[in-house]
Amino acid sequence: MSTTKLFLLAAIAGSTIFLGLPLGRLRNAMPRTRAALNAMAIGILVFLLFDVLAHANEPVETALLDAQAGHGTWLRFSGLAAVFAVGVTMGALSLVRYDRWMAGQRAALADHQGASPATGLRRIHGLSDAKRLALFVALGIGLHNFSEGLAIGQSAASGEISLASVLIVGFALHNGTEGFGIVAPFASGDERPSWAFLAVMGIIGGGPTFLGTVVGHSFVNDTLFLAFLALAAGSILYVIVQLLKVAHRMAQPEVLMWGLVVGLALGFATDYVLVAAGV
Repeated sequence: MSTTKLFLLAAIAGSTIFLGLPLGRLRNAMPRTRAALNAMAIGILVFLLFDVLAHANEPVETALLDAQAGHGTWLRFSGLAAVFAVGVTMGALSLVRYDRWMAGQRAALADHQGASPATGLRRIHGLSDAKRLALFVALGIGLHNFSEGLAIGQSAASGEISLASVLIVGFALHNGTEGFGIVAPFASGDERPSWAFLAVMGIIGGGPTFLGTVVGHSFVNDTLFLAFLALAAGSILYVIVQLLKVAHRMAQPEVLMWGLVVGLALGFATDYVLVAAGV
C-alpha cells in the first residue's frame, strides 16, 4: 500500500463521523426522541471510555509484567503509570476548571452589565452551553481518534499492511457512531446548530484520525500513544457526567436505560469487527 493511499483511507475512516452529525438539526423532535438520542450517545461514550482505558492500560500492564520478569525496568513501568494517571486527570480536571472559570465570567458579566449568563457566554466566546459541551465531546473524541490514527500509521510503518487495512475498516465503522455523541447536547433544547458548526465539530472529532496516521507512520512511540489515550479518557469521562445531567433533566429514566443499552451495543458491535479479524 502506498503512503498516499494509506493517508487517503485514513481520512475516509475519520470522515465517517459526519454520518451522525445531521441529527443535531432535527426540528421539533419529541421529548422521548431527544431523550433517546442523548441516552444513546451516552452509551456510545461509555463504551469509548471502556475501550480507551483498556487500550491505555495495556502498555502499563506490559511494562509491569516485563519488570517482574526482569525483561524491563521498574522505572519504565513507573513512568508509563504516571503518564496514564496524569493524562486522565488532566483530561477531566482541565475541563472542570474551564467550566468553573466560565461560570465566574458569566457571573461577573451579569453583575457589571446586567446581562444574562447565556448572553454573556455568547458575547465572550460566541458559543451557547450546548455548543460548548458539543465542542468538549468533539475534543475528547478527537484525542481518541488521534490515538487510533497512530495505531494505523504505526502498523503500516512496521510493514503490517493487512493489520493497518483492517484497522481502517474497523475504525471507519466505529467512527460512524461517534457523531451521535457530538450532537447529543442539543437533544435537551430547541437550539439547532448550523451546518458550518457541525462541519467544524466533524473536523475536530474526525480529522485527528488522519493526523494520527501521518504521525504514526513517521515514528513509533508508545508513550505518546498512551498519553493521548489517557487525555481522551479523562475528557470523555467529563462529558459523560455532563450528558447524564442533561438526561436527568429530561426525566425519562426508562428511555435513558434503553438508550444506554443501544449505545453500548453499537459500540461493541463495531469493535467486534476488529475482534473477528483477529486484531
